[in-house]
Amino acid sequence: MSEAGAGAGRREGFVPMLVRQARRDLAQAPATVRRRLSHGSRAQRAGNVAELRELAARRLPRAVFDYVDGAAGDELTAARNQSDLRALSIVPRVLAGADVDLSTEVLGQRIAVPLIGAPTGLTGLVHHLGEVAVARAVHAAGSLYVLSSAGSCGIDELARRSPGPLWFQIYVGPDRGLVRSLVDRARDAGYGALMVTVDVARAGARERDRRNGFTMPPRVTARSLAQGLRHPRWSIDFVARPRILSQSALLAGAADGGARPLAEMIGSQFDPALSWSDIAWLQECWDGPIVLKGVLRPADAQQAARLGIAGVVVSNHGGRQLDSAPSTIAALPPIVDAVGAELEVYMDGGIRRGVDVLKALALGARACLCGRALLYGLAGGGFAGAARAMRLLVDELALAMALAGAGSPSELDRSWIMGAD
Repeated sequence: MSEAGAGAGRREGFVPMLVRQARRDLAQAPATVRRRLSHGSRAQRAGNVAELRELAARRLPRAVFDYVDGAAGDELTAARNQSDLRALSIVPRVLAGADVDLSTEVLGQRIAVPLIGAPTGLTGLVHHLGEVAVARAVHAAGSLYVLSSAGSCGIDELARRSPGPLWFQIYVGPDRGLVRSLVDRARDAGYGALMVTVDVARAGARERDRRNGFTMPPRVTARSLAQGLRHPRWSIDFVARPRILSQSALLAGAADGGARPLAEMIGSQFDPALSWSDIAWLQECWDGPIVLKGVLRPADAQQAARLGIAGVVVSNHGGRQLDSAPSTIAALPPIVDAVGAELEVYMDGGIRRGVDVLKALALGARACLCGRALLYGLAGGGFAGAARAMRLLVDELALAMALAGAGSPSELDRSWIMGAD
């Protein structure tokens, strides 16, 4: 308190000051109670993504939280995605004298922040608004969202309900007629790019899902009923407005055949024989830019460049496919060195802080994709929670850029990073 303020407090007396404060608090009490009881209030009070994750763990049934949070095998790759990012140090530049502008350009389109909403499957299990809420949160921050072909929201519905920049993610399964129809629908709905996930020849061994008996569609068991009773808000939402898979989703046909383990359902729908010739086939189906997601080898990125692919996402599927794969931040620099001038390179995996984005940008990524952090927010508060997660990451990135002395993503290079090979 300033001397003037302290003096005023002494002149009017301590008790009158308390009385005035109590009156103000009482007048604001109804609005405060409504705010604190609202679905998104706790998410709004979260100070970082880790706190949103804790909230998601409390709000979601165990099987649903583990589906979002879990990874393959011993989850070594998922852990490396985060630990390798945190092992890097940032070397700030002082007396830079520049305002921070986070905007960048991806595939010829300007976005306000270098953080893209990653495709996530079965998002409606987390909250009935699913991809709509996440896309709106990403669009509100001035960026673009990638809809999963295994999502809970249809291609046309999302374009209608969140009319911002969208890309469409596709798996190339054995039913090429279905793949072609989804691609055609995305084009007709105005999606700007096609993102092809190339690291799911088979489903990874996601052991949390196995232990939880996670099936699609979910089976009603004594354990699931007990979990539902422990998480009444999620249960009421799910029973009243169930959203699991869009009827047009790639997995929808497999899900109609009764409850099956997720890995088995994925295995029946994806093509283990997928090859570069299939990418060439997709180029014939789609006349816009194509981005390959799931690239970890420089040679694969070079082959993509030779085929005229517009971009690659350095990704290990969030650690949900091959355990013991390298972290994406470790795989990023060699790929940038191999193809950085020929196509755009993005990174996915382990983003939990805005400073993580700065590190990836400095090592050559055009932008980062983020999935889990936004789903933690969605679980904690629907749209408000997803928007909170996006806002936290963007604000943290802006602060880190300012403290590092970097005015824009285009200024960043490896001189800002210590600890990268």
